[in-house]
Amino acid sequence: MKIVLFEDEKFTQLLPLAYFRPVWDLRLGNDSVRKFIETQFPETPLQFYAREYLNQNYLPPDERFFLDSEDDVLFVNGRWLPDETKGKSWLLDLPPGKALVVDSEIFAFRSSKKPLTSYFEKGVLQTERVLNDWSTEPIQAHLLHYPWDFIYRNGEQIIREFNRNIREGRVEGRLDSGVHLLNPVAIYLAPESRVMPGVVLNAENGPIWIDRGAHVMPNAVLEGPLYIGPRSLIKAGAKIYENTSIGPVCKVGGEVEETIIQGYSNKQHDGFLGHAFLGSWVNLGADTNNSDLKNHYGEITVFLNGYPVKTGKQFLGLIMGDHSKSAINTMFNTGTVVGVSCNVYGEGFPPSFIPSFSWGGSGRLREYNFNKALQVAEIVMGRRQVTFDERMKNLFKAVRNLAWEIENRVRVR
Repeated sequence: MKIVLFEDEKFTQLLPLAYFRPVWDLRLGNDSVRKFIETQFPETPLQFYAREYLNQNYLPPDERFFLDSEDDVLFVNGRWLPDETKGKSWLLDLPPGKALVVDSEIFAFRSSKKPLTSYFEKGVLQTERVLNDWSTEPIQAHLLHYPWDFIYRNGEQIIREFNRNIREGRVEGRLDSGVHLLNPVAIYLAPESRVMPGVVLNAENGPIWIDRGAHVMPNAVLEGPLYIGPRSLIKAGAKIYENTSIGPVCKVGGEVEETIIQGYSNKQHDGFLGHAFLGSWVNLGADTNNSDLKNHYGEITVFLNGYPVKTGKQFLGLIMGDHSKSAINTMFNTGTVVGVSCNVYGEGFPPSFIPSFSWGGSGRLREYNFNKALQVAEIVMGRRQVTFDERMKNLFKAVRNLAWEIENRVRVR
């Protein structure tokens, strides 16, 4: 039996973070959702079926599933966050022709020698078609729906993966004299990492995991649960608080709390970032700040793809897509959503929703010249020795077209 992760129509609720990647490659804890699903099937390599442009320009050919297959296939929703209390084999017993449903969403379904192309459009599962043709059974399972689901589950996922993979703290990197460790049994320094003098690592409320090649400069204060990815740099005097995950090759300074950074992004300077999620190749200018709490302490509403969505949360900061930038002294209001490849600048608060490929701020937004956006992305990625090849250019073009389709009604022209 093949096991295939799929995307359904709800991928749009994870935009702008999911424009450049399938939903299962979004960061959570120390890794991606994909890695946590893989732990449920230790003896079977997963295959993947995503939006058409991701199938063609993102997924490695040897991992991509082809719908014309007539094999025995178990499809699993790529937004699944597994529950560790269940055994690892419970899904494998699902019989062909049966679908498992979580609140009218397809969680998993199994097909055997049945044409599948009619159930997908542009690589995306059409839920109603499966509900009409498969025998369904309701179950309890957790599907991730919005960016704030990741933010609010991040701390527990760091703890879970530390207990699974590390188990007990140890120092395999370089720990300079003058570093203060609070609860060292919950602190792990991977090989080639370094923590410099004056740093405080406080793991009293959760583990701290500093991965291979990461570097913490003097006088930073780090509090767990916290994960710092490979080759990332924490700047001198930084204050990195609980429930934060920083992906690989990032530079982070200032004050950060309950935030996820996908990877290859910079927030080097002073300024507050809280209850936030940044994509890859993001750069926040010096003294960029976000608010994550309204003055009246009420529920936060965000504009996802231009539509208002009540979050049910009191704290929520910036959600920013890949390749977006902010100028120095930029102020983001509570629950601001910035699309991909935006350049945000100007005095005052920019809009609470900034469509992808936009340029400007509070005064006026205009469309970012697409060729210029490609040029900047190539320069930025090249600085990290990542090649901007033809596949990446095609990915950009497909993202631009999808963003225009989804965000068109709120775009300023």
